[in-house]
Amino acid sequence: MTDESTLKALKNIRLLTTALNIPGPVAAARLRQLGAVVTKLEPPAGDPLAQACPGWYRALTQGQEIIRMDLKSAHGRERLHRLLDDCELLLTAHRPATLARMGLNWPALHERHPMLSQVAIVGVAGKDADTPGHDLTYQAGLGLLQPPALPRTLLADLAGAERAVSSALALLLSRERGGPAGYQQVSLAQAAAIYAEPLAYGLTAPGGLLGGGLAGYNLYPAQEGWIALAALEPHFRKNLERELGLTDATREDLQRLFRRRTAGQWEAWARANDIPLAAVREAPLSKK
Repeated sequence: MTDESTLKALKNIRLLTTALNIPGPVAAARLRQLGAVVTKLEPPAGDPLAQACPGWYRALTQGQEIIRMDLKSAHGRERLHRLLDDCELLLTAHRPATLARMGLNWPALHERHPMLSQVAIVGVAGKDADTPGHDLTYQAGLGLLQPPALPRTLLADLAGAERAVSSALALLLSRERGGPAGYQQVSLAQAAAIYAEPLAYGLTAPGGLLGGGLAGYNLYPAQEGWIALAALEPHFRKNLERELGLTDATREDLQRLFRRRTAGQWEAWARANDIPLAAVREAPLSKK
């Protein structure tokens, strides 16, 4: 079996990215992991992510060539096109109107670089692609927020990054099979909508099967902390009930028993008894 870290399917593929902030850099980092040679263009002031979260910025740009240039100037745009002469793929994350002003809209780009493919990350696809938005507004529109709490992850941005990667792979595969260079627009809002489908179809809605409707798939307070129990399959549920001395365990049964030990103790117990259970942690291990 091939280890993912050694899978370099994109070896010698040259990618140029002008994408800043989060979705584009996450996608570019993933494509680099797959073997692509990545050149990242940043404005003279740099990528805002470098100031907002320097640790993550360094992780995402590891192994990439960083070039700062002013794409608003004619000189900068001409230098960009010289770089594109040697690339197979361009990744952008500007609004369409901005790309058009820079001469990077698909018709103009394809005319000048007929062998180059482009993945364009936008907020919303189609006629509303120039409408401003961010991860928070896309999640809000999909019913994924519970005010006043802010989301703990950037779901739309990360979902969009994965969609950008799959679009890039599809374009490159099409070229490999003899097809022409192509263009794919990736919408962050549409990418997030896929991740909202469990809620939209009621599976994770309050009271749904994975929204509190099953005793074996739920959150429970322990003597100290909380635990997440996911004994969804019959054999896991049987293990759970056998080890706890229960039959047809209800939520009330489990609430009563789980308060007898700490979350950490229950986690160790579950590991020893082949039960999917984890202590709920306040935050992931810091990578600052």
